[in-house]
Amino acid sequence: MQREDAIFCFLGLAALYLALRPAECVQWLALAKMSSQASIQSADTCEALTGLVKRQRRLCKKNVELMDSVKVGALRAIEECQNQFANRRWNCSTSDTKRLFGNVILKQGTREAAFVHAISSAGVAHAVTRACSSGQLQKCGCDRTVRGRSPEGFEWSGCSDNIAYGTAFSKAFVDAREKGKKRRNTARSLMNLHNNEAGRRAIEDHMKVDCKCHGVSGSCEMRTCWRAMPSFRTVGKNLKEKFDGATEVQRKTVGTRNDLVPLNAQFKPHTESDLVYMAASPDFCEPDKKTGSLGTHGRVCNKTSKAIDGCELMCCGRGYRTRPIVIVERCMCKFHWCCYVRCKKCERHLDEHTCL
Repeated sequence: MQREDAIFCFLGLAALYLALRPAECVQWLALAKMSSQASIQSADTCEALTGLVKRQRRLCKKNVELMDSVKVGALRAIEECQNQFANRRWNCSTSDTKRLFGNVILKQGTREAAFVHAISSAGVAHAVTRACSSGQLQKCGCDRTVRGRSPEGFEWSGCSDNIAYGTAFSKAFVDAREKGKKRRNTARSLMNLHNNEAGRRAIEDHMKVDCKCHGVSGSCEMRTCWRAMPSFRTVGKNLKEKFDGATEVQRKTVGTRNDLVPLNAQFKPHTESDLVYMAASPDFCEPDKKTGSLGTHGRVCNKTSKAIDGCELMCCGRGYRTRPIVIVERCMCKFHWCCYVRCKKCERHLDEHTCL
Protein backbone atom coordinates (compact mmCIF):
# COMPACT_ATOMS: atom_id res chain seq x y z
CA MET A 1 0.00 0.00 0.00
CA GLN A 2 2.97 2.31 0.48
CA ARG A 3 3.20 2.84 -3.27
CA GLU A 4 -0.38 4.01 -3.56
CA ASP A 5 -1.49 7.52 -2.97
CA ALA A 6 -2.02 7.65 0.80
CA ILE A 7 -4.73 10.27 0.86
CA PHE A 8 -7.00 8.24 -1.35
CA CYS A 9 -6.31 5.14 0.67
CA PHE A 10 -7.52 7.05 3.70
CA LEU A 11 -10.48 8.42 1.81
CA GLY A 12 -11.37 4.89 0.83
CA LEU A 13 -11.16 3.75 4.44
CA ALA A 14 -13.45 6.53 5.53
CA ALA A 15 -15.96 5.71 2.81
CA LEU A 16 -15.68 1.93 3.24
CA TYR A 17 -14.61 1.45 -0.33
CA LEU A 18 -10.94 0.59 0.08
CA ALA A 19 -9.74 -2.94 0.62
CA LEU A 20 -8.54 -3.43 4.19
CA ARG A 21 -6.07 -5.86 5.72
CA PRO A 22 -8.28 -8.07 7.88
CA ALA A 23 -5.67 -8.56 10.60
CA GLU A 24 -5.00 -4.85 10.97
CA CYS A 25 -8.20 -3.02 10.10
CA VAL A 26 -11.11 -4.98 11.54
CA GLN A 27 -11.64 -2.40 14.27
CA TRP A 28 -11.54 0.48 11.80
CA LEU A 29 -13.98 -1.31 9.51
CA ALA A 30 -16.35 -1.78 12.44
CA LEU A 31 -16.06 1.89 13.43
CA ALA A 32 -16.73 3.07 9.91
CA LYS A 33 -19.88 0.92 9.72
CA MET A 34 -21.18 2.35 12.96
CA SER A 35 -23.41 5.38 13.24
CA SER A 36 -22.12 8.94 13.25
CA GLN A 37 -22.02 8.74 17.04
CA ALA A 38 -19.06 6.35 16.86
CA SER A 39 -15.65 7.98 16.97
CA ILE A 40 -11.93 7.32 16.82
CA GLN A 41 -10.92 7.61 20.44
CA SER A 42 -7.55 5.86 20.71
CA ALA A 43 -4.11 6.39 19.22
CA ASP A 44 -3.91 2.62 18.76
CA THR A 45 -6.56 2.95 16.06
CA CYS A 46 -4.07 4.89 13.94
CA GLU A 47 -1.93 1.78 13.56
CA ALA A 48 -4.94 -0.03 12.12
CA LEU A 49 -5.38 2.44 9.27
CA THR A 50 -4.00 0.97 6.07
CA GLY A 51 -2.28 3.27 3.62
CA LEU A 52 -0.94 5.98 5.93
CA VAL A 53 2.73 6.87 5.79
CA LYS A 54 4.72 7.24 9.00
CA ARG A 55 4.24 10.98 9.17
CA GLN A 56 0.47 10.62 8.88
CA ARG A 57 0.39 7.95 11.58
CA ARG A 58 2.34 10.24 13.90
CA LEU A 59 -0.11 13.06 13.22
CA CYS A 60 -3.00 10.70 13.82
CA LYS A 61 -1.64 9.61 17.20
CA LYS A 62 -0.94 13.18 18.29
CA ASN A 63 -4.31 14.45 17.08
CA VAL A 64 -6.74 11.62 17.75
CA GLU A 65 -9.57 14.06 18.46
CA LEU A 66 -9.19 15.50 14.95
CA MET A 67 -9.44 12.18 13.13
CA ASP A 68 -13.23 12.03 13.22
CA SER A 69 -13.21 15.36 11.42
CA VAL A 70 -10.76 13.96 8.87
CA LYS A 71 -13.18 11.08 8.27
CA VAL A 72 -16.09 13.49 7.90
CA GLY A 73 -14.08 15.64 5.50
CA ALA A 74 -13.15 12.61 3.41
CA LEU A 75 -16.77 11.52 3.10
CA ARG A 76 -17.90 15.06 2.21
CA ALA A 77 -15.21 15.25 -0.45
CA ILE A 78 -16.39 12.04 -2.11
CA GLU A 79 -20.03 13.11 -1.95
CA GLU A 80 -19.28 16.55 -3.37
CA CYS A 81 -17.15 15.09 -6.14
CA GLN A 82 -20.02 12.81 -7.12
CA ASN A 83 -22.44 15.74 -6.97
CA GLN A 84 -20.33 17.97 -9.21
CA PHE A 85 -19.69 15.23 -11.80
CA ALA A 86 -23.07 13.50 -11.66
CA ASN A 87 -23.82 14.42 -15.29
CA ARG A 88 -20.34 13.82 -16.72
CA ARG A 89 -18.91 10.70 -18.33
CA TRP A 90 -16.55 10.42 -15.37
CA ASN A 91 -18.92 10.71 -12.43
CA CYS A 92 -16.45 10.23 -9.57
CA SER A 93 -17.62 6.66 -9.07
CA THR A 94 -16.03 4.72 -6.22
CA SER A 95 -17.15 1.28 -7.28
CA ASP A 96 -13.55 0.09 -7.65
CA THR A 97 -13.14 -1.31 -4.13
CA LYS A 98 -9.37 -1.64 -4.22
CA ARG A 99 -8.35 1.73 -5.55
CA LEU A 100 -11.35 3.92 -4.90
CA PHE A 101 -11.27 6.05 -8.06
CA GLY A 102 -9.15 3.67 -10.13
CA ASN A 103 -5.91 4.27 -12.02
CA VAL A 104 -7.24 7.51 -13.44
CA ILE A 105 -6.43 9.02 -10.05
CA LEU A 106 -3.61 6.86 -8.72
CA LYS A 107 -1.41 6.57 -11.78
CA GLN A 108 -2.40 9.34 -14.16
CA GLY A 109 -1.95 13.06 -13.58
CA THR A 110 -5.27 13.98 -15.19
CA ARG A 111 -7.73 16.79 -14.55
CA GLU A 112 -9.80 14.30 -12.58
CA ALA A 113 -6.84 13.52 -10.33
CA ALA A 114 -6.32 17.25 -9.83
CA PHE A 115 -9.92 17.73 -8.73
CA VAL A 116 -9.93 14.78 -6.34
CA HIS A 117 -6.75 16.00 -4.65
CA ALA A 118 -8.17 19.50 -4.33
CA ILE A 119 -11.62 18.52 -3.03
CA SER A 120 -10.08 16.03 -0.59
CA SER A 121 -7.72 18.60 0.87
CA ALA A 122 -10.55 21.10 1.08
CA GLY A 123 -12.79 18.52 2.75
CA VAL A 124 -10.34 17.94 5.58
CA ALA A 125 -9.73 21.67 6.07
CA HIS A 126 -13.45 22.45 6.04
CA ALA A 127 -14.42 19.69 8.47
CA VAL A 128 -11.62 20.43 10.94
CA THR A 129 -12.42 24.15 10.89
CA ARG A 130 -16.11 23.46 11.44
CA ALA A 131 -15.30 21.22 14.39
CA CYS A 132 -13.10 23.96 15.89
CA SER A 133 -15.87 26.56 15.66
CA SER A 134 -18.49 24.22 17.10
CA GLY A 135 -16.48 23.69 20.27
CA GLN A 136 -16.00 19.97 19.69
CA LEU A 137 -12.21 20.11 19.99
CA GLN A 138 -9.89 21.01 22.84
CA LYS A 139 -6.97 21.92 20.60
CA CYS A 140 -8.72 24.73 18.79
CA GLY A 141 -11.71 27.03 18.95
CA CYS A 142 -12.92 30.23 17.31
CA ASP A 143 -10.49 32.58 15.59
CA ARG A 144 -9.76 35.11 18.33
CA THR A 145 -7.53 37.24 16.10
CA VAL A 146 -10.65 38.76 14.48
CA ARG A 147 -11.70 41.43 16.97
CA GLY A 148 -12.18 45.16 17.42
CA ARG A 149 -13.93 47.60 15.11
CA SER A 150 -13.71 47.23 11.35
CA PRO A 151 -13.13 50.09 8.87
CA GLU A 152 -16.70 49.47 7.66
CA GLY A 153 -18.01 50.47 11.08
CA PHE A 154 -19.14 47.16 12.55
CA GLU A 155 -17.81 45.31 15.57
CA TRP A 156 -16.04 41.99 15.10
CA SER A 157 -17.70 39.56 17.50
CA GLY A 158 -19.20 36.09 17.60
CA CYS A 159 -17.26 32.99 16.61
CA SER A 160 -15.17 33.50 13.49
CA ASP A 161 -14.21 30.25 11.76
CA ASN A 162 -10.61 29.32 12.55
CA ILE A 163 -9.68 28.60 8.95
CA ALA A 164 -5.97 29.04 9.70
CA TYR A 165 -6.01 26.01 12.01
CA GLY A 166 -8.08 23.89 9.63
CA THR A 167 -5.87 24.57 6.62
CA ALA A 168 -2.70 24.06 8.65
CA PHE A 169 -3.80 20.61 9.76
CA SER A 170 -4.98 19.73 6.26
CA LYS A 171 -1.59 20.78 4.88
CA ALA A 172 0.28 18.72 7.47
CA PHE A 173 -1.84 15.59 7.09
CA VAL A 174 -2.82 15.55 3.41
CA ASP A 175 0.54 16.73 2.06
CA ALA A 176 2.60 14.29 4.14
CA ARG A 177 2.53 11.56 1.48
CA GLU A 178 4.10 13.86 -1.09
CA LYS A 179 7.03 14.84 1.11
CA GLY A 180 8.63 11.43 1.45
CA LYS A 181 12.14 10.86 0.08
CA LYS A 182 10.92 8.71 -2.81
CA ARG A 183 8.32 11.21 -4.04
CA ARG A 184 9.80 14.56 -3.09
CA ASN A 185 10.18 16.89 -6.10
CA THR A 186 8.83 14.36 -8.59
CA ALA A 187 6.56 15.87 -11.22
CA ARG A 188 3.46 14.09 -9.88
CA SER A 189 4.27 15.06 -6.31
CA LEU A 190 4.58 18.72 -7.29
CA MET A 191 1.26 18.48 -9.09
CA ASN A 192 -0.47 16.88 -6.11
CA LEU A 193 0.92 19.44 -3.66
CA HIS A 194 -0.19 22.30 -5.89
CA ASN A 195 -3.74 20.95 -6.20
CA ASN A 196 -3.93 20.20 -2.48
CA GLU A 197 -3.15 23.86 -1.82
CA ALA A 198 -5.64 25.00 -4.46
CA GLY A 199 -8.34 23.05 -2.61
CA ARG A 200 -7.56 24.81 0.65
CA ARG A 201 -7.48 28.19 -1.08
CA ALA A 202 -10.96 27.53 -2.46
CA ILE A 203 -12.09 27.96 1.14
CA GLU A 204 -9.76 30.77 2.17
CA ASP A 205 -10.45 32.86 -0.94
CA HIS A 206 -14.21 32.67 -0.38
CA MET A 207 -14.46 33.43 3.32
CA LYS A 208 -17.46 35.65 3.94
CA VAL A 209 -18.66 38.07 6.60
CA ASP A 210 -21.85 37.16 8.47
CA CYS A 211 -23.50 39.81 10.63
CA LYS A 212 -26.23 40.21 13.21
CA CYS A 213 -28.16 43.46 13.65
CA HIS A 214 -28.81 45.11 17.02
CA GLY A 215 -31.14 47.96 17.81
CA VAL A 216 -34.77 48.81 18.43
CA SER A 217 -37.04 46.53 16.38
CA GLY A 218 -34.05 45.25 14.46
CA SER A 219 -33.12 48.68 13.17
CA CYS A 220 -29.53 47.58 12.75
CA GLU A 221 -28.11 50.62 14.52
CA MET A 222 -25.20 48.40 15.40
CA ARG A 223 -23.87 45.26 13.76
CA THR A 224 -21.64 42.53 15.10
CA CYS A 225 -19.96 40.38 12.49
CA TRP A 226 -17.72 37.36 12.19
CA ARG A 227 -15.81 35.55 9.43
CA ALA A 228 -17.47 32.39 8.15
CA MET A 229 -16.50 29.69 5.69
CA PRO A 230 -18.45 29.20 2.48
CA SER A 231 -20.64 26.11 2.29
CA PHE A 232 -18.86 23.03 1.01
CA ARG A 233 -21.20 23.05 -1.98
CA THR A 234 -19.80 26.49 -2.86
CA VAL A 235 -16.27 25.11 -2.51
CA GLY A 236 -17.17 22.23 -4.81
CA LYS A 237 -18.64 24.53 -7.45
CA ASN A 238 -15.57 26.73 -7.35
CA LEU A 239 -13.22 23.79 -7.78
CA LYS A 240 -15.39 22.43 -10.60
CA GLU A 241 -14.86 25.75 -12.42
CA LYS A 242 -11.14 25.40 -11.79
CA PHE A 243 -11.33 21.87 -13.21
CA ASP A 244 -12.84 23.16 -16.45
CA GLY A 245 -10.10 25.79 -16.73
CA ALA A 246 -7.18 23.68 -15.48
CA THR A 247 -3.72 24.29 -16.91
CA GLU A 248 -1.58 21.53 -18.43
CA VAL A 249 1.89 21.78 -16.92
CA GLN A 250 5.31 20.19 -16.95
CA ARG A 251 8.14 20.13 -14.44
CA LYS A 252 11.01 22.52 -15.05
CA THR A 253 14.19 23.06 -13.08
CA VAL A 254 14.89 26.72 -12.41
CA GLY A 255 18.25 27.05 -10.71
CA THR A 256 18.11 24.61 -7.81
CA ARG A 257 14.33 24.59 -7.66
CA ASN A 258 11.88 22.31 -9.42
CA ASP A 259 8.69 24.03 -10.48
CA LEU A 260 5.61 23.51 -12.63
CA VAL A 261 5.21 25.67 -15.73
CA PRO A 262 2.55 25.67 -18.46
CA LEU A 263 3.25 23.10 -21.18
CA ASN A 264 2.31 25.76 -23.71
CA ALA A 265 4.50 28.80 -23.06
CA GLN A 266 1.86 31.06 -24.64
CA PHE A 267 -0.62 30.25 -21.87
CA LYS A 268 -0.96 32.52 -18.89
CA PRO A 269 0.87 31.09 -15.85
CA HIS A 270 -1.42 29.44 -13.34
CA THR A 271 -2.00 30.89 -9.89
CA GLU A 272 -1.92 29.06 -6.57
CA SER A 273 -5.71 28.83 -6.70
CA ASP A 274 -5.83 27.14 -10.13
CA LEU A 275 -5.81 23.41 -10.79
CA VAL A 276 -3.03 21.87 -12.87
CA TYR A 277 -2.67 18.52 -14.63
CA MET A 278 0.01 16.65 -16.59
CA ALA A 279 -1.83 14.04 -18.65
CA ALA A 280 -4.80 14.11 -20.98
CA SER A 281 -7.93 12.42 -19.67
CA PRO A 282 -9.33 9.31 -21.36
CA ASP A 283 -12.73 9.72 -22.97
CA PHE A 284 -14.34 7.39 -20.39
CA CYS A 285 -16.63 5.93 -23.05
CA GLU A 286 -15.71 2.28 -22.54
CA PRO A 287 -14.69 0.25 -19.48
CA ASP A 288 -10.90 0.12 -19.20
CA LYS A 289 -9.11 -1.29 -16.15
CA LYS A 290 -5.83 0.32 -17.16
CA THR A 291 -7.25 3.82 -16.96
CA GLY A 292 -9.91 3.15 -14.36
CA SER A 293 -12.74 4.05 -16.74
CA LEU A 294 -16.09 2.39 -16.01
CA GLY A 295 -17.59 3.45 -19.34
CA THR A 296 -21.00 5.00 -19.88
CA HIS A 297 -23.03 1.92 -20.81
CA GLY A 298 -26.35 2.03 -18.94
CA ARG A 299 -25.91 5.65 -17.81
CA VAL A 300 -29.00 7.87 -17.83
CA CYS A 301 -28.77 10.71 -20.34
CA ASN A 302 -30.77 13.81 -21.27
CA LYS A 303 -32.25 13.47 -24.74
CA THR A 304 -32.88 17.19 -25.17
CA SER A 305 -29.51 18.44 -23.93
CA LYS A 306 -26.62 19.37 -26.22
CA ALA A 307 -24.18 19.43 -23.29
CA ILE A 308 -22.07 16.58 -21.92
CA ASP A 309 -25.12 15.09 -20.17
CA GLY A 310 -26.93 14.82 -23.51
CA CYS A 311 -27.44 11.38 -24.99
CA GLU A 312 -25.20 12.04 -27.99
CA LEU A 313 -22.15 12.95 -25.93
CA MET A 314 -22.81 10.81 -22.85
CA CYS A 315 -23.37 7.71 -24.97
CA CYS A 316 -20.35 8.45 -27.20
CA GLY A 317 -22.44 8.06 -30.35
CA ARG A 318 -23.47 4.48 -29.53
CA GLY A 319 -27.15 5.37 -29.25
CA TYR A 320 -29.56 4.94 -26.37
CA ARG A 321 -32.68 3.07 -25.38
CA THR A 322 -35.89 4.66 -24.08
CA ARG A 323 -38.32 3.19 -21.58
CA PRO A 324 -41.37 4.67 -19.87
CA ILE A 325 -41.17 5.17 -16.10
CA VAL A 326 -43.66 6.30 -13.48
CA ILE A 327 -42.62 8.63 -10.67
CA VAL A 328 -44.86 8.83 -7.61
CA GLU A 329 -44.53 12.05 -5.61
CA ARG A 330 -46.42 14.09 -3.04
CA CYS A 331 -48.68 16.79 -4.41
CA MET A 332 -51.63 19.08 -3.59
CA CYS A 333 -50.39 19.45 -0.02
CA LYS A 334 -52.58 21.33 2.48
CA PHE A 335 -51.85 22.56 5.97
CA HIS A 336 -54.48 21.57 8.54
CA TRP A 337 -54.89 23.43 11.82
CA CYS A 338 -53.23 22.31 14.01
CA CYS A 339 -50.64 21.08 13.05
CA TYR A 340 -50.00 18.76 10.17
CA VAL A 341 -49.74 18.70 6.40
CA ARG A 342 -51.77 16.29 4.31
CA CYS A 343 -50.75 15.50 0.74
CA LYS A 344 -52.02 13.38 -2.09
CA LYS A 345 -49.89 11.09 -4.23
CA CYS A 346 -49.53 12.00 -7.88
CA GLU A 347 -47.99 10.04 -10.72
CA ARG A 348 -45.78 11.45 -13.42
CA HIS A 349 -45.19 9.47 -16.58
CA LEU A 350 -41.78 10.10 -18.13
CA ASP A 351 -39.39 8.58 -20.65
CA GLU A 352 -35.99 7.52 -19.31
CA HIS A 353 -33.05 7.34 -21.72
CA THR A 354 -30.03 5.12 -21.04
CA CYS A 355 -26.88 4.65 -23.07
CA LEU A 356 -26.38 1.45 -25.08
